[in-house]
Amino acid sequence: MKFTCGIDDRPRPASLIIFGLQWLAVSLPLILIIGGVAAGLQGEGSAAPYLQRLFLLVALVLLAQVYLGHRLPLVLGPATVLLVGILTSLDAGPGAVNASLLLGGLVLSGLAATGLLGRLKALFTPQVIAVVLMLIGFTLAPTILDLVTDGGGTVGTGRVFLFSIAFALILFFVNGYLTGIWKSTLALWALLLGTPAYIALFGAASLPSGDIALFALPGGLPAPLAVPDGGVLAAFLICYLALATNDLGSIQSVGGLLSADRMEERVNRGMIVTGLGNVLAGITGVIGPVNYSLSPGVIAATGCASRLALVPAAVALGLVAASPLAIGYLESIPAPVIGVVLTYIMGSQIAAGLVLGQESRAIGTFEEGLSVGIPLLLGTVVGFLPPEVAAEFPATLRPLVTNGFVVGIITALVLEHVVYRRRT
Repeated sequence: MKFTCGIDDRPRPASLIIFGLQWLAVSLPLILIIGGVAAGLQGEGSAAPYLQRLFLLVALVLLAQVYLGHRLPLVLGPATVLLVGILTSLDAGPGAVNASLLLGGLVLSGLAATGLLGRLKALFTPQVIAVVLMLIGFTLAPTILDLVTDGGGTVGTGRVFLFSIAFALILFFVNGYLTGIWKSTLALWALLLGTPAYIALFGAASLPSGDIALFALPGGLPAPLAVPDGGVLAAFLICYLALATNDLGSIQSVGGLLSADRMEERVNRGMIVTGLGNVLAGITGVIGPVNYSLSPGVIAATGCASRLALVPAAVALGLVAASPLAIGYLESIPAPVIGVVLTYIMGSQIAAGLVLGQESRAIGTFEEGLSVGIPLLLGTVVGFLPPEVAAEFPATLRPLVTNGFVVGIITALVLEHVVYRRRT
């Protein structure tokens, strides 16, 4: 495949801005949606301060990746796998969650710097990776259900749910016909068009008040830290193993597409920066970042493989972080619209898992099907576990046994490497 710009080429100023806006259109809705869900778990009222810190973190880590890390055109944003860990560790308090993010980032950076991460890759066969990709979507189903039925207390739950179903069907229908950059930025268009459609039907929107500052630095720094118990830390470390697999696959997929040189060095440096970015996430009290695997599609659609095209996008994200007013307008997007777009994103992730299972021929027998189906079923069941049942478990074990993602991953690893271990 031929590209108009190579990895280290600098496009002309006009082209640089256009390509940067295209990367921004891809990354902004992902940060807003996943960050908005994570902010809503904090229970602090407005999500604006949280989103400000998250946008600033993503901007800084993205620049670090472009100039110091993998040095590839890779979009970056909050990790959905960490959202699962946060959801099941709320009882431990924000300090324990932040400390777990910090420690997980340190472990990831240490493994990448020492080369030990390569030894752990053997555990994550294509079959297990397929389970990881799909399990994230399944275990976020309870959160998605809460979003798509949230009428804000002014609209009936049934009416909101019907709107969400109709909007989701339209979104997946349109996805089947779009190509190129239009398809890559569909999440952004869904937010831009879904919000006025929701307001036209239900007349519900909470716009920011007139006294919000146009420019102001993010507050609430540094975030509180507390020593996490063993269960919380273990749950996050398992999530970080999955994050490392995702990060590794994203870097390698773009490097392979562009035939980049010194790939081992790029992978190690990129994952070190990702780990340090998660350390910074723990310090600032936001969800940690990861490189996204959708980048090859954006590169193929735009024809630009220059890493420098991400610099304008990072600068724009930094400007959004410095504007409480801009964050306020983004925060006013109705919850059902966010829920539907999150459904679309998770649906795409599940599809990626299915494609990986097919291309790698990881699911060809009944036993291999069980190795995928059982973890998905168990993880989903645990994800919908009633709070009164979860409360009966000891506090130390609760973050593990009530985390559908952790239960699913452990089950997948046991089935893959113990029960149905392939013999040669």
